[in-house]
Amino acid sequence: MYVCVIGTGYVGLVTGAVFADLGNDVICVDSNERKIADLKNNILPIYEPGLEEMVRRNQEDGRLTFTTDTTDGVRRSDVVFIAVGTPPADDGSTDLQYVEAVAKAIAASIDRYKIIVNKSTVPPGTGDFVRQTIEANKRRAVDFDVVSNPEFLKEGTAIQDSLLPDRIVIGAPSQHVAMSLLELYAPLEAPMLITDVASAEMIKYASNAFLATKISFINSVANICEKVGADVGLVAKGMGSDKRIGKEFLHAGLGYGGSCFPKDTLSLIHTAKKFGETFDILESVVKTNSERTPRFIDRIKEHMSGDVKGKTFGVLGLAFKPDTDDMRDAKSVEVINALAADGAKFVAYDPISTENAKSLLPPDVKYVDGAYEVAKGVDALIIMTEWKEFKGLKLEQIRDSMKRPLVFDGRNIYPVDRMERLGFEYVSIGRKPVQP
Repeated sequence: MYVCVIGTGYVGLVTGAVFADLGNDVICVDSNERKIADLKNNILPIYEPGLEEMVRRNQEDGRLTFTTDTTDGVRRSDVVFIAVGTPPADDGSTDLQYVEAVAKAIAASIDRYKIIVNKSTVPPGTGDFVRQTIEANKRRAVDFDVVSNPEFLKEGTAIQDSLLPDRIVIGAPSQHVAMSLLELYAPLEAPMLITDVASAEMIKYASNAFLATKISFINSVANICEKVGADVGLVAKGMGSDKRIGKEFLHAGLGYGGSCFPKDTLSLIHTAKKFGETFDILESVVKTNSERTPRFIDRIKEHMSGDVKGKTFGVLGLAFKPDTDDMRDAKSVEVINALAADGAKFVAYDPISTENAKSLLPPDVKYVDGAYEVAKGVDALIIMTEWKEFKGLKLEQIRDSMKRPLVFDGRNIYPVDRMERLGFEYVSIGRKPVQP
């Protein structure tokens, strides 16, 4: 099948590469000339395990091409995916200006029947908005259909999530249109759910909002655990063993970040208000999440006798989660900037995201090339991202190189008893602090 993907950000690039790998002819379109030139040379704008190899392989085999020519991409394709950014507006609503611009570009280019697929995360009603925009701006009397096909990718495992999806949701105006799109996904042999367009749009928002709720719930439980002497890790394990609950997204920490959960929860709240409904539960989820990092910062100050001025902190991890270079709503930015405002100094290391972090952090942050360098002579160590390599560090070496063996673990990557046995002062989330 001939496929066009408009937008080469995280969703668009992964979508295009995977469809090409499944044997389709895919043309990815983006207005950014520099990005397209880089992609033609296998220089990717994002880090995602396995993606660079997939892009290179399919370019070499001729199944994947990149261009800035929207007209050519649309006319060569049977199915056109819209995969552009949908950032949050100041009021929490979703900014659809890029979706609208693509719809107008499709309208100017469409020359025969096409299926137009919204892959971007958009609020209910966007399918109608795209159809109306194309109808109002098309230059030829040709028919088309608009479909919602939300993505459920996790950064760091996007290739696996694409090839082994839990489900594929297709919101289409008719069974016939849905079946045409099913052909594209048939090689995956994944569970398929066919719905109307609005329901598919809601499935994406409802899914992310529910996962965000689980995260805020376990973080609220962690707060209580700290007061009563319980271990939130054991509590989460006991909860997650119940198949009605499940173990996923029950890891206490600094809250959710990244490109999806923050904006999608706000957008669903805004959508509810737009239609005269309230969503008190989700508003509490957002509020709880916003309190996570300030609470962590307060605990750091408390264990530093209330004064961080002139103190040097080593920071392990900058990205919002491991296996990505994404710094969107990364908790490291909030923590470092807040403590720097009080006079703290920082040495930082992240395996992938250092370059993306530099523009978001104070200019005097020192960046080093390894975890052991971070610990040398620092007053305390702060763990912000649970990269696998951090879990396997020689902690005795870390301890011996620090000025004070004090670790603030925002991701609970080390067992409390081990840190106690090694002589660390250890402050984690939802577990008893260890005194030296």
